[in-house]
Amino acid sequence: MNSNVGTVDRTLRVVFGFGLALGGWLSEGGGAMSMVFIVVGLVLLVTGLLSSCPIYSVAGMSTTEDDSASH
Repeated sequence: MNSNVGTVDRTLRVVFGFGLALGGWLSEGGGAMSMVFIVVGLVLLVTGLLSSCPIYSVAGMSTTEDDSASH
């Protein structure tokens, strides 16, 4: 699996992913919106922790430092 998520992108994904997942988990109303927050949060968290985003791979994108210097 290629790394295509840079340091800033990775940090933002982990922070916001954790926040969204936790917010969805702790929300009192529950329901569909909580599940959306949890799923989106977990996707961001996992892609941040793995430094790899499948959507970036399909689109041929990368936010890693070595790739951004070559553009």
